Amino acid sequence: MYRQPSLRALGLLIASSMLSAAAAETAPDPIAVKAIAEVEQPVHERGRDTNKLAAAERVVSGDAVIYTLEVRNTAATTVPAPTVIFPVPEHMIYTADSAVGPATQVTYSVDGGRTFDVPENLKIAQPGGEPREATAADYTHIRWQLKNALKGNSVAFVRFRARVK
Repeated sequence: MYRQPSLRALGLLIASSMLSAAAAETAPDPIAVKAIAEVEQPVHERGRDTNKLAAAERVVSGDAVIYTLEVRNTAATTVPAPTVIFPVPEHMIYTADSAVGPATQVTYSVDGGRTFDVPENLKIAQPGGEPREATAADYTHIRWQLKNALKGNSVAFVRFRARVK
């Protein structure tokens, strides 16, 4: 037999739901992202010419910079399939097809991070004309959607390249 809840019980249920929703909204994001900017420097070691990554302390127009994002789950619990959004740094142009990450789906934004899609679907509005296809130089943000959960207190790495304007 169904019994209608009392007003007091209903009030407690609503208050409990509101507190849960408020707690969820104010709960800190357990995902912390640290960006590391590096450049390739030629070195000669053991009779061989190779490249090593070094901190991008001084860069000039045309320099290629490699950004490695350290995606850290700071919580003790697993985060199911986190998403990381990172802006293409100011004064930089994203290098086409350079965003990578193991078991990730990469999409891009050309509108300041409001919407994301794969490159072939991105369009740029033209004044008084048909939209044109976006190029890598139009990208404002990159989004990596990890396909796997990130265990508590663990790290994933994603990377992209950009060139100084």
